[in-house]
Amino acid sequence: MLEQTQNPPLAIDARMLNREGTGVATYARALHHALGLLAGPVIRVADPGCSGPMRPARTLARWARWTEALVDRPRRLRHATGEFRARDIFRLAQVHFDRHHAPLRLYAPGPAGIVHWTYPLPVRIEGWINIYTIHDAIPLVHPALSSIDPQRHYRLLTMLARSAEHMLTVSEAARHDIIAALGCDPDAISACPPGLEIATPAVPLPPGLTPGGYMLFVGSVEPRKNLLRLADAHRRSGLAMPLVIAGPDGWRAEEITPLLDDMPGLIRIRYMPRTALVALIAGARALLFPTLAEGFGLPIAEAMGLGTPVLTSRGGATEEIAGGAALLADPLSVEELAGQLGRLNDPATHASLVERGLRRAEMFTPAAFARRLDAIHARMRHGGQSPIEPLGAARHYEDGSG
Repeated sequence: MLEQTQNPPLAIDARMLNREGTGVATYARALHHALGLLAGPVIRVADPGCSGPMRPARTLARWARWTEALVDRPRRLRHATGEFRARDIFRLAQVHFDRHHAPLRLYAPGPAGIVHWTYPLPVRIEGWINIYTIHDAIPLVHPALSSIDPQRHYRLLTMLARSAEHMLTVSEAARHDIIAALGCDPDAISACPPGLEIATPAVPLPPGLTPGGYMLFVGSVEPRKNLLRLADAHRRSGLAMPLVIAGPDGWRAEEITPLLDDMPGLIRIRYMPRTALVALIAGARALLFPTLAEGFGLPIAEAMGLGTPVLTSRGGATEEIAGGAALLADPLSVEELAGQLGRLNDPATHASLVERGLRRAEMFTPAAFARRLDAIHARMRHGGQSPIEPLGAARHYEDGSG
């Protein structure tokens, strides 16, 4: 276990730091930024595959990786500028887990510290405090809404629950779901919502769109995002402004996209650079995010921080993150969604949502994220396992006393 030092080294896996387009990648960059606020330069745990998107491995590479994983033995990381590096560790860790039902063990040079794994990866640095982020329990609780194999995922998460020094997740709702699904010790996992550095960039909107003249959904096109009901509710609401769906085709998009293409008043934007996407959120009349299941709901926090009103799902993580600062609806009720959409045209409602959203967004800044992480690190350095209460100030605001 880590020696009792005030400022141990901090490290993070670099698997997603150079990628765009997913919530996990955005979370990884937010975590890297917040850790940097605590300790300055953060060590990146990397392999050559971190430089670009993961592509299917060739047959020869798969066989080589399978052979390499035959023996359960530790691998050594070498120190490069700002990094710990080893060849192929992230893919190898997955094969190693399938063979041995245990994490791939790594040894790092220098003093021990705290390493954050931004996803439930079956890998650990021996002698360090290993903290894993589990973003949600959707593959276990709602397997029909996820492409992840629920049985393997359950084995992986239960293994991490046994071996990790601590686990994080991104909302209290996700924490409860994970504890229930795994039957793990409640003290083994903390809700630690991320914080984002976000500001409106000087980037023009796509042709044909004007500030305040469109509704917006941000995310991949897949069943979990509830886009067919949202599009139907938009049609029924009678709103003249278009609904923009910004995000790539995701899992089972082929079942959804043809139906969306037949609906009037919809605009699809499949890819935008990060700066253009932020400008699109900032310019929207409102963000519409009535999804069926989320661990956090990153676009909610982004929109509130940019002064854009939000309509999202009642219940679970989305209502928790909205914190009384968004309109809510039953995501299964097209009628209720349409009614709430109509309310977004009311100037007083719109102005109130902007003001409440900006206040709520103060809970999701990099500094707030860093404070939550610092509290967890302090507890871990002294052997504590108690979860933190990251959104207590928000609950104070929600009950009207703040």
